[in-house]
Amino acid sequence: MDIFSIILIVAGLTLFEVVSSIDNAVINAQVLSTMSKRARRWFLLWGLLIAVFLLRGLLPFGLVFVTNPSLGIVGTITAAFSSDPKVHEAVESSAPILLIAGGTFLIFLFFHWLFLEPKKFGLRGERFIQSLGVWFYAIVSIILAVIVWFALKINPFMAFGAVVGSTAFFITHGFKENAEKAETSLLTNSQTRSDLSKILYLEVIDATFSIDGVVGAFAFTLFVPLILLGNGIGAFVVREVTIHNIESIQKYAYLKNGAMYSILFLGMIMILDSFGFHIPEWFTPIVTIIVIGYFFIKSKVELKSTI
Repeated sequence: MDIFSIILIVAGLTLFEVVSSIDNAVINAQVLSTMSKRARRWFLLWGLLIAVFLLRGLLPFGLVFVTNPSLGIVGTITAAFSSDPKVHEAVESSAPILLIAGGTFLIFLFFHWLFLEPKKFGLRGERFIQSLGVWFYAIVSIILAVIVWFALKINPFMAFGAVVGSTAFFITHGFKENAEKAETSLLTNSQTRSDLSKILYLEVIDATFSIDGVVGAFAFTLFVPLILLGNGIGAFVVREVTIHNIESIQKYAYLKNGAMYSILFLGMIMILDSFGFHIPEWFTPIVTIIVIGYFFIKSKVELKSTI
């Protein structure tokens, strides 16, 4: 991997982490505004360390371990930094299972947003599709059936990986829905809730949102150190945005759209890669930058027109 590819991958990872975490940053800012200054400082310092080093640090290793249990916990950590060809061959051989699981997860995530979640409509057809929200479950069920059908012809474990990816989506979606209800309760009853309970709530939210970013990161690269670097920089930027510029970021109405369409492309890339289609290393970050760049420019144009 040359230096240009490394820079491009880290830049793409950072951009994707930042944009996909906007909702998280908004929630953090809203809850932090109801907390004492001491509690805010504690969360912004230790919360950053937990978000970067614990959640986004351990989760990639956990995903590699799940698809390579024979390596063991220590072996998984060693494999991430090892240059041993045999170790890389072991990781690469199990990569299709990880990729198809992650790709299924991300595609489900996109279609849930497209069919069911409230949004600023950025492309033609989005309003019509949302009016057909009841079809979400039918669409993703058909997609899962098709993926499993083709995966079974190659490797039964790939088919199982796709099912695991869909299961992970519905589990994390349930946590997110519960978090939204908890947020409403925290904001409406902020005087009766302790700062400690709010910090714990924010850490749970961070854990839930970090899954999307880490899973998507494997579409960029299987090299865990690069994932740690890109996601770590992104998490730090999100914290800075939370502290200083959340109101400014919220003005860019279509950034969420950019994140979700990026998730669609990343999911498709992961699934194609799992079936053996060769995707160049530069392709994924370039697609992410173009998609998010388009919706950023669209947001900026609309912002200027309203001034």
